[in-house]
Amino acid sequence: MTDDIAYAKIHPAIGVARVGNSTLDDGWFLGPETPEPEPAPVGFYKDDSGAIKRQAARFRIYGYDSSGRVVRELKPAEAGVEVEWAVHVANRKSAWYNFDLALDIPDMVGKASARRNSKIDGEADRKRLVVDPGRKTLVPGSATQVEFSGGTFLGVDVPLGRMHTDEDGRLVVLGGRGTSGAPGGEELHSFGNNDGWYDDTSDGPVTATLVLNGRPVEVAGAWVVVGPPNYAPDVKTPRTLWDLLHDVFRPQHPVPGPEEVSFERDIKPILHRFCELQWVNKGYATHHGFGGPEDFMAPALLDRLSSRAERNRELRRQVYTAIRDFERDGLSPQPWPWFYGDGMASKPKSQLQYMTLSDTQIEQLGKWAAGDFSTAPVPGFPRRLEDAPVADQPGLLDRAALDFCLADAFHPGCEVTWPIRHTTMYQEPFRILHRADDDPEPDYGPQLSAERALGADGPLHAQPPGGLTRWMAIPWQADTASCRSGYESNALPKARYDPHLPTFWPARVPNHVLTEDDFRIVDQKADGAGSEEERQDAFARRASWLRGLRGEYKEQLAQAVKEWHHFGIVETRRYTVGDGRFPEVVQVESVPGFPLEGVSPDRNLVTVHVPEATSLDITAYTGVLGDVAARTGYSAEEITIGYIDKLDPFGEESANGGGARSADGTA
Repeated sequence: MTDDIAYAKIHPAIGVARVGNSTLDDGWFLGPETPEPEPAPVGFYKDDSGAIKRQAARFRIYGYDSSGRVVRELKPAEAGVEVEWAVHVANRKSAWYNFDLALDIPDMVGKASARRNSKIDGEADRKRLVVDPGRKTLVPGSATQVEFSGGTFLGVDVPLGRMHTDEDGRLVVLGGRGTSGAPGGEELHSFGNNDGWYDDTSDGPVTATLVLNGRPVEVAGAWVVVGPPNYAPDVKTPRTLWDLLHDVFRPQHPVPGPEEVSFERDIKPILHRFCELQWVNKGYATHHGFGGPEDFMAPALLDRLSSRAERNRELRRQVYTAIRDFERDGLSPQPWPWFYGDGMASKPKSQLQYMTLSDTQIEQLGKWAAGDFSTAPVPGFPRRLEDAPVADQPGLLDRAALDFCLADAFHPGCEVTWPIRHTTMYQEPFRILHRADDDPEPDYGPQLSAERALGADGPLHAQPPGGLTRWMAIPWQADTASCRSGYESNALPKARYDPHLPTFWPARVPNHVLTEDDFRIVDQKADGAGSEEERQDAFARRASWLRGLRGEYKEQLAQAVKEWHHFGIVETRRYTVGDGRFPEVVQVESVPGFPLEGVSPDRNLVTVHVPEATSLDITAYTGVLGDVAARTGYSAEEITIGYIDKLDPFGEESANGGGARSADGTA
């Protein structure tokens, strides 16, 4: 069978690891290897000390025949299979450019982003901003683990993780510990553009040399991305990174799949994701959650939605037409999904102020609305990769890694950002094109314009180690603390402000959660007058996930860097009463590590962006706080006010004129 193998590939093509601060030997776990894995046990994602475990990315090698068919997995522990793994991760964030908005959207035409740490000049000095431990190799069985050590930031050692192999010789990659810092003591002021700072996220190529029974075999390399923790590991966003890349490759390289729309395979998962957002956002819990007016998973409503009967056509059509169409309603917050988009700003003017679903998802919903779909049952994804036919395993690995990553909003995003949607970055679908060691990137100058970034000599081609994450926020904790919901907007009448919607990234960074205390009330039998009412109230309540952060906005950024591991993890639980009054499966926030005694569960629920001058003027600041408190009914503790540069990409409200500039350098 080995003779049938013409070449090999590493899968997943893009593996995803995540930082964690657990120092225990078993303080890590393997990331998803199928799109629908079994939920982890309660308490799984943190160790006994409250530290977050690292998510590891595991890589496998599959052999293909000359016709492109999968022959088998090639396990280095087997006789006749000789492998040497190599990984080269790096962090280039501090030596790259500010993130203002995605450079490939119309809003950035004629504009440019300035270099981070621009006061550090000269090639040699700027190299000191890059954390690069170099290429590391590992032969299965020859060492316990190899550390990604040796990289520094301005002379400070910054370890980026390690690698080892499992019992079958597969590669296991772990990222950093979530350590971020500023050797020079610079204060945080931005959601993502903080000069003087580093973090230990990273990315880079994963390669292998392979010899089968003495015969060298070519191996297509993969890529690993090390991102922030997943604080809601069982929730998928409406449009995942896999959904995005499926459409990116569809025109030139169609992703295999049946053309007929299936309700079970194509439509129900979209509807289900809307409902699952109930565990991370109170707005979704109220509308699409259990017992809500559009709880798509309620049996009676699901029966109608899955029926091709003419009497249900208008119901299907109303769901379809509720989805945002940029030409029709790009600036309206009302169409679904209620998410901010790539062009989000405090003064809405971009058609991309809010997001929509992928073209494929919308096309499928359109056919479903018209009654052009199959109601036949289809098999779901296996819970374990080993339960899938070997021919399906590479595709499942590729999809599983990306299905639990965000595609929206690329503002900048969670794991990766907008360059990922450009085919010039790939050697084939889902497989990043590696930049050769002897082919360094050119110096793009003090500013990177949209035109240069998208040009033939721009950075959207073969990637160096650290090429994907360099566009992201630095440090990542500042962006995590900034991606909230319900930012006040002048697009809405003041009397119609909703602190819960729209939202940024609740599937990775929750907004509002069902607490352990409230779930304890829910998960008990009604035993007296008023107890049923108490259970209903407890189930409807959601606490602000950010309630552990204290002080003004910039103080909260600093606290998030130090205490990011104190945030709760949204975990899957079983409702044990069995009376049908609540969902059989719920998702509950683990007990946070912050001191919360006496703290309002709504602390930091309301977030108000103000011009920078207002946040610096105590009289103006106090006036805004009083006005917001009067209009919303929330107390001062429950309101965060500050200049949030994430919402001011062009620096129009900044006292120092920050933000993107025109390509000629003017503000």
